[in-house]
Amino acid sequence: MSNSSSGNCCRICGLDQSFPIWGETGSDPSFAICPCCGVEFGYEDIGKEDCISFRTHWIEEKGADWWEPREKPLDWSLEEQLRNIPDEYK
Repeated sequence: MSNSSSGNCCRICGLDQSFPIWGETGSDPSFAICPCCGVEFGYEDIGKEDCISFRTHWIEEKGADWWEPREKPLDWSLEEQLRNIPDEYK
């Protein structure tokens, strides 16, 4: 996992999406689904409280299971990936 541009990283789980999930301006969400945590960009990750609530539920209730298990890297580390979450959404 790398410390990528925060505009490409999921606000919930920190997965690098390799594209700006909220558009080039940061205000035009893609509405794509994160393959890791399952959040829909622009719907469930708008504010800090939304992000914290979704993240807590995903980790504590769902065991941080991947939405798309086929896409989970073999060397995946939750702790390392969470470091990629933009500071304003932690």
